[in-house]
Amino acid sequence: MPDDAFRRDHGFDPAKLAAVRPTLQGFVDRGELSGLVTLASRGGEVVHAEAIGWSDLESRTPMRQDTLFRIASMSKPITSVAALMLMEEGRIGLDDPISRWIPELADVRVLRDPTGPLDDTVAAGRAITVEDLLTHRAGIAYAPFSEGPLKPAYEAALGDPGMNRKTADEWLAALGTLPLAYQPGERFHYGHSTDVLGFLIGRAEGKPFRQVLAERIFGPLGMADTDFWLPPAKRARLASLYAHDEASDKLRKVEVEMYDAPPAYTPGGGGLISSAGDYHRFARMLLQEGVLDGVRLLRPETVRLMRTNRLTDAQRRVPFVGMDLWSKSGFGLGVSIAEDLVGNPYACGAPGSITWPGVFGTWWQADPVNDLILIFLIQHQVPVSANSGSTIATGRGAAGRQALPLFQAGLYGALRDAAS
Repeated sequence: MPDDAFRRDHGFDPAKLAAVRPTLQGFVDRGELSGLVTLASRGGEVVHAEAIGWSDLESRTPMRQDTLFRIASMSKPITSVAALMLMEEGRIGLDDPISRWIPELADVRVLRDPTGPLDDTVAAGRAITVEDLLTHRAGIAYAPFSEGPLKPAYEAALGDPGMNRKTADEWLAALGTLPLAYQPGERFHYGHSTDVLGFLIGRAEGKPFRQVLAERIFGPLGMADTDFWLPPAKRARLASLYAHDEASDKLRKVEVEMYDAPPAYTPGGGGLISSAGDYHRFARMLLQEGVLDGVRLLRPETVRLMRTNRLTDAQRRVPFVGMDLWSKSGFGLGVSIAEDLVGNPYACGAPGSITWPGVFGTWWQADPVNDLILIFLIQHQVPVSANSGSTIATGRGAAGRQALPLFQAGLYGALRDAAS
């Protein structure tokens, strides 16, 4: 761990920084979270790293800095970077119709009413583009964030969005039988767009998407613990997933099926397992405008494009899963960008900070103004629905989620020379 002089040299009040741990420890002591791993760096130097509580309550396995987590939608920025790498090479373009690689989505129909009958559809006004996938404006849905007949139709056709026995081709064929919730380009509608983008990347490269990420991102950045598959030798390091049990008022373990071999279904929107150290390397690459330790993945101008808002004023007035997010943050190519920090549940610090969280409570942020990276990892399941954004983000109905804003406030409160 860094000493007090090191922290002071990097602009932090050591006493305030030290106060973060007991604040987070309280969530474990009260039984609201099983455990946490947190990390913060400034100028690429780690100034805070804590492993608190248990990665598995039943066996009393302690959390460690190298504990592995299901990072869920924190997978999306990684998949987006892979797409932007191909864009730089002229292999794909933002305006390209995805039917060039995904013919299963060439002749899609669109619901007249996103909550209405599945057979009441119209033709798509235009083709889905690569940019539509990167910005969740393809009209493709998620079952949990859908209402009406579309929700069970997604569940029946596609199965579990994270753990699935289908091949990529089978999954895309099933998706092609479903109507879009909205016209391509019409609005931000959170769904399987990044999963489709990952499979598009695989087809463009002529190899499994898992292999593309290993060769292009994980290997070059030294992210040795990030993958869609967890081999048996590493499973003792995986944090267990817990949810609040109403009957007992305690945490209940959620049993998650594991693959016995590398899966064919590798959802780039939410399937990765990673660690604080690995994701820190990815975030540093973005904060340093595409390069880490002499390895360049993206040009600076591409990273700047990635973190530039693409949503229109009208699209920003549409709530995100029931929450007024886009009045405070924009959305670029695979990441959200903080603009107004007051009351923003997904961002903190300074305008221009980028992030995208995971449904199990994992969160990260890269703040270019303060040259600061924050990583917060838990495994805490809460119910999700079309209007559950506030519960997921702020902890209403899920007390353990209140740890994140306290972590954010504690880190920035300890930063003596913070710019905002």
